[in-house]
Amino acid sequence: MPGHLSLFSEQTVSLKKKTDNVLSGWAVIDLSRGKKMRKVILLLSMLYILIVISPLAATPPSGGEGLFYIQSARIIPKGFLEWYNGIHYYGKIANFEGHRKPYTLWNVQGITSFNYGLSSRFELGISPIIYQDTNKGEEEAANFPDDLLVSIKYGSIRKLESHFIFGAQLQTRIPTGKYHNIIYEPYASGRLEVGINALFSYYRNVAFLDEGWSLHGNIGYLNHYDVGKELTENPDDPTPQSMSSEILLGLGFLYPAGAFNFSAEVNGRYFLTRPPETAYSREHMTYLTAGVYYKLYRWMTIEMAFDISLQKEEDLSVYSPATGLPNPPSEDFPNYPTWRGLIGLKFNILPYLFSSSEDILLKQRTRDRRAILEKLMNEQKETEDAESELSKIRSERKRVEEELERLRQLMEEEKKKKEKDE
Repeated sequence: MPGHLSLFSEQTVSLKKKTDNVLSGWAVIDLSRGKKMRKVILLLSMLYILIVISPLAATPPSGGEGLFYIQSARIIPKGFLEWYNGIHYYGKIANFEGHRKPYTLWNVQGITSFNYGLSSRFELGISPIIYQDTNKGEEEAANFPDDLLVSIKYGSIRKLESHFIFGAQLQTRIPTGKYHNIIYEPYASGRLEVGINALFSYYRNVAFLDEGWSLHGNIGYLNHYDVGKELTENPDDPTPQSMSSEILLGLGFLYPAGAFNFSAEVNGRYFLTRPPETAYSREHMTYLTAGVYYKLYRWMTIEMAFDISLQKEEDLSVYSPATGLPNPPSEDFPNYPTWRGLIGLKFNILPYLFSSSEDILLKQRTRDRRAILEKLMNEQKETEDAESELSKIRSERKRVEEELERLRQLMEEEKKKKEKDE
């Protein structure tokens, strides 16, 4: 047994030297000035499109790892910064009897999100809602800006060689918008809201997580802290007598196919304690979402999705003249949107824009796996089950070799790409 360990130690040292050589010899290939200018123009054009259509069209709650609504238990790597911009929208034609002209009602929300990897376990998310239709009339047509979402995610909890990853997320909604209790949007009273989510993910490919299909699940609790909050302009209307709260559930599936990823997810909100009848959105809701993600560049992804409501409940709100809650445009309007469209752009800002974040991530994974390998070698000296530890070390060495091969392939691709551009 000692002879086997000595031999493997020599192989490990050799592998470590190869890894160091690859990492130290890695050169970032500069883009030509003309190509970089074209990418800058494309970037500015896409941002312009989002800004222009945001008053017409609305988005997932936040960015970071995950699907449109379902969060992954993974966190983005330490030092990485992602910037997400998205909109989601719903529209319906309001028809009236008599001489009143029909019109199209739009409910639109625009959001931006910054997600930063604080460490190998923690991620910070800051997501201001830039625009939110209120449908309260021309003078109160929109919140610009609306509320601010802030989250801390603890994740990437995973045993060696396990397909499962676990995490948790603490999220709060800070009421920075002027108007609340908005029709066709999830209930928000205008008070500080706090929620916590349990996260799990299953990845088919344990070596390269993004190259195999994955399954993600969330279960959360949200407290609105809305006791005594007036929801309408009528002071005689009822107010919440106990804190409104919800259970949030979601399950999503992601399938990668080259430059495209495809997803399907089901998510719902179910009240434990409902707000009073002067709240617009006090019914349970469930949506099915189909999404597609296109990685235009390694640093930019275009995302599009479509929601369909799976649950139709009786409208539990009480409108004017019985209360001060304004009526929907017409009787055939639902209490929640029957469908929603979503579109978004995600950018990898750090380590740096226009760079290959994938190769940087692979280098970091190689360093992490080398550290795990060395840790396992130290631990095996202190355990009686040396054979088991040796098996783990061999498994980790195989993963390091796979990722080194991936690094070599990326270097060759970048070299060919540069020669072609020249």
